[in-house]
Amino acid sequence: MNTKKGTKVLTELLNIQGIKVTQMSQVPGIGIILQVESIHKESHCHHCGTKSNKLHQNHRYVVKDLSWGEKPVFLEINRRQFKCKKCGKPFSEKLEFVNNRRTYTKRLGNTIIKSVLSSDIQSVAKQGVVTTEEIERMLSDASRELSSKPSGLKKLGIDEIALIKGQGNYCAVLIDLEKSKLITIVKGRTQAEIEPVLNSWGSEVLEEIEEVSIDLWKGYKTLVKKLMPNVQVVADRFHVMVQVNKELDIQRKREIRLVIDLSKKTKSPQKIAEYQEILEGINDSKYALLKNEESLNEKQKSKLMSVKKVCPRLAIMHKLKEQFREIFENRKTNWLRGLLRIGIWQQRAKQYFSATVNTITNWLDEIIAYFDNRTTSGVVEGVNNKLKLIKRSAYGFRNFENYKNRCLLTWHFNC
Repeated sequence: MNTKKGTKVLTELLNIQGIKVTQMSQVPGIGIILQVESIHKESHCHHCGTKSNKLHQNHRYVVKDLSWGEKPVFLEINRRQFKCKKCGKPFSEKLEFVNNRRTYTKRLGNTIIKSVLSSDIQSVAKQGVVTTEEIERMLSDASRELSSKPSGLKKLGIDEIALIKGQGNYCAVLIDLEKSKLITIVKGRTQAEIEPVLNSWGSEVLEEIEEVSIDLWKGYKTLVKKLMPNVQVVADRFHVMVQVNKELDIQRKREIRLVIDLSKKTKSPQKIAEYQEILEGINDSKYALLKNEESLNEKQKSKLMSVKKVCPRLAIMHKLKEQFREIFENRKTNWLRGLLRIGIWQQRAKQYFSATVNTITNWLDEIIAYFDNRTTSGVVEGVNNKLKLIKRSAYGFRNFENYKNRCLLTWHFNC
């Protein structure tokens, strides 16, 4: 098919704009090799921008392309070098379908990336088309082409995810709450690590942000107020609820330990039986106490009744927990009503939820801000769950940058 008609057919099959096939050969054990070159007779000088058609020399090299069926395809490219008529400097022509110093075409890179996003590097590399190192290079190139500066960002969510569970190795996750879109991941969660990333967005982006939803970590609040003085900081209501549930669960464990200690000290069969009944009521009650009451199944409802029957303090704390949650669930609650109801709740709860009451006092402005627009980091949990799935499947990602690239590309290709 090296006739004029044959090379025209091959050019159409190759389907790369501005490129023609000049010759084809098949090498046993390797695949199809197509010699290709640009259809244009001139190119722009990289130094001064002047068009030139004065050929200086030919430069041939081979790159991998998409396979034809089961046949690997290699392109022997003639990237010509011209000499500028104006500035006299030699320059290589720009070819849009392949990046400089890369051993594969852009479209092969995109195909491989999509495969990696639904699998992992090692599995894709085992197919023999590209190497592990080439895949990592593809991911790095593609991620650099993604804009790291968000546009139209009004509501920002800041949260964190553990890179290695149980080792305190965290990274910060920045999310566009309105678009439910990952903006970027920062290696670390300290102010010093996050601040350069936010500053890189520029004042024009930071000044447009209206609300930032955060957990109850002072470092985030301090940083946001420093860089975005006009922003309303909102304490995420779900993180506030975590504080309530945490204190309730601590008391549940404390009650169990207290009853066990009392049963060990008594020799009265009647008291031992009484303590045993209390333990049976409290044991395995964690989810019955912490889960939203209307979401309990029949077994959990029965367990909740048992807990309330044998432990009055847990019964009161559960009631207070549900009352606190209802303040945020009620769609009619505005900021003033929310402020009054939370104040009343604090008075009732201070002898049961002392730590939570102190936390609410310290974060009251940010907690009440929720009732203005009901902004939460709820979508962050969905994004974080997706990031965790990527982390579990990304066995071929050997460092943070590779993991970050995969996460950003997942949103770029699939969202």
